[in-house]
Amino acid sequence: MRSLLAATLLWAFSFGLIKRHLGGLDPNFVAAMRLVLALPLFLPLLRARGLGAGLVARLLAIGAVQYGLMYVGYITAFQFAAAHEVVLYTVLTPLYVALICDAYARRFDAVNVALAAMAAAGAAVIQHREGAGVAWLGFLLVQLSSVCFAWGQSAYRRLRRERTDLRDREVIALLYLGGVAVTVVATSLSGGWATLTKVSSTQWLVFAYLGVLATGMGFYLWNRGAVQVGAGALAVANNLKVPLGVLVALTVFGEQADLLRLGIGGGLMVLAAALAARRGEA
Repeated sequence: MRSLLAATLLWAFSFGLIKRHLGGLDPNFVAAMRLVLALPLFLPLLRARGLGAGLVARLLAIGAVQYGLMYVGYITAFQFAAAHEVVLYTVLTPLYVALICDAYARRFDAVNVALAAMAAAGAAVIQHREGAGVAWLGFLLVQLSSVCFAWGQSAYRRLRRERTDLRDREVIALLYLGGVAVTVVATSLSGGWATLTKVSSTQWLVFAYLGVLATGMGFYLWNRGAVQVGAGALAVANNLKVPLGVLVALTVFGEQADLLRLGIGGGLMVLAAALAARRGEA
C-alpha cells in the first residue's frame, strides 16, 4: 500500500501543473514527452531475454492502452475542463474495473449499471451551467482514459500474479515502450512535434517533474503496488488522488469552483465508485 500512496502523492500536483503550464501545447506532444522522459529510468533495467515474443507483446499492449491511449484522452481533456474537474472525473476508475470484470465473466450486473447511472447523474450536477456542452467533452475524454487505465492495471495485475517469477523493474520499460509508440504516432498525426520549438524553460521543468517523477516513478510504484494489495485496497487507492488533486487545484493553483455543486455532484460520483469498490472486494 505504501507504493500506491507514494504514487498518489506524486500525482496530486500533476493536474494543476498540466492545466496551468502546458495547456497551450499539443496534448499528444505532452503525452509523448511524459513517456519519453520516463522510459530512460527503467530501460537499462529491462530484461527481455527469455520472456518470449508472446509475453513481450502482451506487456507492450498493456502499456499501449494503460499509458498511451490513457494519456492521449486524459491530457486532451484539459482543453475542455478545469484541473479540479479532471481529477474528480477520474473517481470512476473502480466502477470501470467492476464493469470490466463483468465483461470478462460474461455477466450482466444491473447494480453496476445503476451505479454508473448514479455517477453520470453526479457529473450532470457538476456540469449544469451555461456552456457546459464543451465541458462534457472533457468528462467523456476522462472516462475513456479511465477505462484504459482500469483495464491496464487489471491486466498487469493478472499477468504478474500468473508470472510470479517476473520483477516489475525488469519489465516495466516494455509498458512504457508500448505507451511511447502510441503517443509518438498520435503526435505525428496531429503535427504536434512543431510544439518542440515553443517549449519554455519553465515548461521543461514541468515536463521533468511530470515525466521523471509523476510518470516514471509514479506508474512503476502504482503497478508494483497493484500486484501486492487486494482488489478492495486497490480500488480505495485509485480514489485517494481525487481529494488531494482537487484540494491542490483549488488552493495551490487557485482554481474557482461552485463548491455546493462540486460537493453534491462529486459526492454522488464518489459514492458510486465506493459502492463499486466494495462490491468488487466482496
